[in-house]
Amino acid sequence: MKAMLFAAGLGTRLKPWTDHHPKALALVNGKSLLQRNIEYLQQFGINEVIVNVHHFADQIIDAITQNEGWGSRITISDETDAVLETGGGLKKAAWYFEAEKDFVVMNVDILTDMRLDDMIRRHEAEQPLATLAVSGRTTSRYFLFDAASRLKGWRNVNSGEEKPAGLQSVKDYSLLQQKAFSGIHVINTGLFEAMKQEGKFSMVDVYLSLMDHYPIQCFDHSGARFIDVGKPESIAKAETWCS
Repeated sequence: MKAMLFAAGLGTRLKPWTDHHPKALALVNGKSLLQRNIEYLQQFGINEVIVNVHHFADQIIDAITQNEGWGSRITISDETDAVLETGGGLKKAAWYFEAEKDFVVMNVDILTDMRLDDMIRRHEAEQPLATLAVSGRTTSRYFLFDAASRLKGWRNVNSGEEKPAGLQSVKDYSLLQQKAFSGIHVINTGLFEAMKQEGKFSMVDVYLSLMDHYPIQCFDHSGARFIDVGKPESIAKAETWCS
């Protein structure tokens, strides 16, 4: 199985580091987020990874080259002309997964000890279009799932916005469970044919546009350690459990 790491973002929450470096190379106990996630994927037998780059792309490419991919075979998806967000970035890299049935996608700025192999096994057994890693942690934006763990919508609890419009009128609305998305996906390659968006767009919008026609499910990893390393204080927290 192959994987993609989203590493093209500007990382504005990690300023001032990202004024001069890409967020993917932010250090946690001497290892970059990029290295740690390459090594995380290796734990589950994933050694072929495509990494998209935009902000300080040359620094990421140099780090990969100098460290020989930390033992993995790494391909670069170049977005230096324009950052494409998660959906556009994945669509640009679609060619990399042509021979695959399923693949993994991760944000580079997360750290977790979640059992990715358990998530992959669930995905392979149930064969949805995509399986999304979620947990019950507190955040401002949530995916909404029904009792069968299928995606039904999205909610911003700060603004009150919900997608799709009119969500409150759907049957069993009150039973929908909100789960925090963890930035890890296991995806069937059929997604590429199904997604109709072009240019710069988010995977959130892709999933919301497809959920009524394809099964998109969640894998709840509550209990596993998880840190969104988006802010300097998150790095300090991550250093307490990353060797």
